[in-house]
Amino acid sequence: MPSRSAGIIAYRSRPAGLEVLLVHPGGPFWRNKDLGAWSIPKGEFADEGDAEATARREFFEELGVELTVPLVALGRVKQRGGKIVTAFAAEFDVDVGSIRSNMFDIEWPPRSGKRQSFPEVDRAEWFSLDEAREKINEGQRPLLGRLSQNMTAALTAAK
Repeated sequence: MPSRSAGIIAYRSRPAGLEVLLVHPGGPFWRNKDLGAWSIPKGEFADEGDAEATARREFFEELGVELTVPLVALGRVKQRGGKIVTAFAAEFDVDVGSIRSNMFDIEWPPRSGKRQSFPEVDRAEWFSLDEAREKINEGQRPLLGRLSQNMTAALTAAK
């Protein structure tokens, strides 16, 4: 069975248009990677009923910010490696300069016997939808389209 993750796309409205929050993975493997390396804050879960709780927990662990606003389901996508990501959206502004990520330990350099700690997320940034489409993991790209469709539908319904 493929691994499953749940995550949240935080978004905000700006005069220039919609912006989404993406995170860049920490650690030495991702240090020099940019395009296609960014992601929504997310983490693995075992029970489908725990998707929303997992998404909220991972948002807190990766950003240090508790998300208490309502979530909108965006469905699932399958990444190239087979991981299935269940995503939600939330209108929520985050000061990216003050994020605090949890840490993880790995042997680094490989086969050195030395363990080092790295942040799970080394930075977060707000991107326009066009910029985000270039930065985000290819398997998560359809989530940006779904968010855009939901926003368009909500604006149409409000008229």
